[in-house]
Amino acid sequence: MRILVIGTMDGAIGQAARLVLAKGVQLEHAHSVAAGLVSLRRGVSVDLVFCDIRQPVAALVRTLADQRICIPVVACGIDTSGDDAALAIRSGAKEFLPLPPDPVLVAAILESLTSSRPSIIARDPLMLELIRRADLVAGAEASVLLTGASGTGKEMLARHIHQKSRRAGHSFVAINCAAIPHTLLESELFGYEKGAFSGAVAKRVGKFESADGGTLLLDEVTEMDIQLQAKLLRVLQEREIDRLGGLRPIPINVRILATSNRDLLSEIRQGTFREDLYFRLNVVNLRVPALAERIDDISPLANHFAEHYANLNGLPKRPLTDAFHRRLLDYAWPGNVRELENIIHRAVLLATGDEIDIDSLELRTGTTPVCGHNQPARTGASGAIDGLVGRTINDVERELILSTLLSTSGNRTHAAMLLGISIRALRNKLKDYAAGGASVPPPALGVMA
Repeated sequence: MRILVIGTMDGAIGQAARLVLAKGVQLEHAHSVAAGLVSLRRGVSVDLVFCDIRQPVAALVRTLADQRICIPVVACGIDTSGDDAALAIRSGAKEFLPLPPDPVLVAAILESLTSSRPSIIARDPLMLELIRRADLVAGAEASVLLTGASGTGKEMLARHIHQKSRRAGHSFVAINCAAIPHTLLESELFGYEKGAFSGAVAKRVGKFESADGGTLLLDEVTEMDIQLQAKLLRVLQEREIDRLGGLRPIPINVRILATSNRDLLSEIRQGTFREDLYFRLNVVNLRVPALAERIDDISPLANHFAEHYANLNGLPKRPLTDAFHRRLLDYAWPGNVRELENIIHRAVLLATGDEIDIDSLELRTGTTPVCGHNQPARTGASGAIDGLVGRTINDVERELILSTLLSTSGNRTHAAMLLGISIRALRNKLKDYAAGGASVPPPALGVMA
């Protein structure tokens, strides 16, 4: 287990840090919320954040939620009146740890928060069979390749496999190969020594070393450059890495999980993915079905997200009406579980009554229903298709990409996932549009362009 401590270590929060160190917990440290967020965005893997109450706890919790960094926050501070504790909890902190720390309370907080990680919500027979297969292979050391469309929950299943494995007591480290430029991905994976290249002012440990003893998830591994694939293959064969600028190999003990939303056999035929690496990663293949294929999961997931985002935003828990559920079942879900989550979050915020009804439900227009209970959504009297007649494919594609980017507030990684393309392909498209004079939304603040 690893904890990020935000605040000065020479005060009472340092005592809390020393207590968790005594329990075998690994520590990361940042002097401020801004520095802590920089570390988390760079991929530092932690299970919990201890934040000094004198820091902007509310801003930290809000930013973590906006950027989908699912880590519970414990506010820590000296509080005799209880006002600070109440304020911290209202701000979104999961717990308040009074300082100086009580060892029994620290142990209880660690136990309660680390044992309450979200589990996979599944009711559909197709998904239940997938989880059964995942449980069968979780205890092994074999590499597992998780395939399926974007937004289906491949990383969630990867975390489930890790938690069911013999490595559950060690780190689960994930790296999105599509979100990091190829020129930086090698150093992110393997680390580097001080002076290895211009700007390497200090030694940095890579993801493989961070995951030592645990599990490393290579998310969207098919986006990795073909030359880096060769280096990855050698690491998997030799079980050792070479830091950039290093003088000797470093042995590693890591289980590899990988995900892809692409047809890997097609990528192999096109020469963009190595066949030998495919066989090394694909010891066990688990295909995560699209949400439209597991209809029985839609309502349970919707209820879960409604409760979660009510709690997150300090709103009362309200049930979804039967009409709301029926409309969800009629929708095709091109964005899968990720789209369902966003739609429910929006509905929770927009609903005004004692129930969440269809007047708060905003779905993409022009999408074919799954079950056929209702008519397809229309963009107007003539329908969605009529509005496309007479336009070129390039024009329609440009409008779709720019609209999706606007809907994600400039978050290009999220937009690429919704569109089902790589972040590299999205960047190239946006460069072409900007060169042609189109207005391209700027990258979201704090998010890699």
